[in-house]
Amino acid sequence: MQKITFRKLIGENYIYPELQGHFIEFLGSCIYDGIWVGEDSEIPNYHGIRKDLVDAFQKLHPPVIRWPGGCYADVYHWRNGIGPRENRPVTYNENFGTFETDPNQFGTHEMMEFCEMIGAKPWFNINMMTGSPAEMREWMEYCNRQESTTLTRERKVNGHEAPFQVEYWGIGNEVWDGGGKMTPQMYANEYRKFTSSCPSFGSGDQAFPPKCIASGPDGNKPKERVVWTKDFFKEMGKYRMPSLYGYDLHFYNWNLKQLQTEKKFDEKQWYDVINGCKELENVIHEQRCLIDAGLEALPKPEGPFRAAPRKCELIVGEWGNWHSSAFNARPALYQQCTMRDAVTTALTLDIFHRNTGDVRMACVAQSVNVLNSLFLTDGEHCILTPNYDVFDMYQVHQGAYTLGFEEKNKDPEVCIFASIKNDDIYVNLVNTSYSESKKIELKFKQCPEFVEAKTLYSKDPQNYNDAKHPNRVRCKEGKAPAREKDSFQIALPAASVSVYHFRKTETEK
Repeated sequence: MQKITFRKLIGENYIYPELQGHFIEFLGSCIYDGIWVGEDSEIPNYHGIRKDLVDAFQKLHPPVIRWPGGCYADVYHWRNGIGPRENRPVTYNENFGTFETDPNQFGTHEMMEFCEMIGAKPWFNINMMTGSPAEMREWMEYCNRQESTTLTRERKVNGHEAPFQVEYWGIGNEVWDGGGKMTPQMYANEYRKFTSSCPSFGSGDQAFPPKCIASGPDGNKPKERVVWTKDFFKEMGKYRMPSLYGYDLHFYNWNLKQLQTEKKFDEKQWYDVINGCKELENVIHEQRCLIDAGLEALPKPEGPFRAAPRKCELIVGEWGNWHSSAFNARPALYQQCTMRDAVTTALTLDIFHRNTGDVRMACVAQSVNVLNSLFLTDGEHCILTPNYDVFDMYQVHQGAYTLGFEEKNKDPEVCIFASIKNDDIYVNLVNTSYSESKKIELKFKQCPEFVEAKTLYSKDPQNYNDAKHPNRVRCKEGKAPAREKDSFQIALPAASVSVYHFRKTETEK
């Protein structure tokens, strides 16, 4: 039996809520039919945005949501998505096999209303490839300028008097491929030009400068990602350093060994995917070290004027399972989510939580109808995938602190993470075994009281939710653990995700 011992119930590293971020893009049916149904739709909606999706999203307290891409960002012109909807141009989207017209009904104002309804901060990705610094600057001015200008008056005419205060701005997307097939040197030059064009929105304590996020490497290419990051920061170190808040790494857990459906798999295929997601932890450590080395090598600025801070946050702007069958799906990249996806989603979030000192923000790709989704829509139906339950169970860690523990008789198939928030202790227990239940012991120096347990599992790991069976796989109340003095005995079902909640007693405070 694996034994976990908590010597001290004292928090360590702060868990940024932004590690549980989301990503949406005009790709397949993510936006249209997914989020946007239109005000005239028979499907219940809030000003055109699907009501049941908003209501369910609100419950997750999503911290940030990235839009409009992804690859689509680099062909998106923001002016196409403002003003009266009946006057907006119709464009065409070839992005990742979407091959559909874009009526531009979901634009800046609709995105901001969506963010306001679900309580998320927006992350806007600008068009670097087919756009210009002038277009980016005008979008920033339109969104964030307080003073009365032609652009802010236009924003008011379009329905929003106060500035949107968009904080995060991605400067290009995957520039190593669909974003321009650039070299790090080419991109660094473009990045300097675009970020130098950003407005500052005030000065001193009143300033609201954009937090510019650079396009990082392809996380799935071990050799290229190392060289890319080294070369990018070497280029940044030449002469004057531009503003650089974050560095956006993308990593997908590819399942491409054979063309197989994401809904049918054997035990070997289960473990291929489960083990594949674990690589991300090494990638994060590697990239954090490379970023820190690059920052350390920057020349010290000359003169009395304030220079850009020698700091850069690592961000994972896209992550999730990508099964081979998604390439042939219609709508594009539509993918069902089974317990296999739920377990890897839990493991990945635990990687972020465990390494909160190394990674600052992360966005699952994508939230609706694409790849590792939390929501799948089918006409009037909005189905919550098992991934939704994982995010729901794990939201307790937002704003908490990591909690250290010791392991004995470690079982490699049981993955553990713990956090503490005030007097509440949350322990994640993920059993990655395809078919075996597991027993573990949680031991405390001073035993807290058990509050509740939540467990997500299914008798068949291949199970998923659909319109006919929307609750086939759903989080349930877990069994109370058996207590023996200062320890708890817990049984974990095979292929399961559990969160156990304890609370400090008065003697421990």
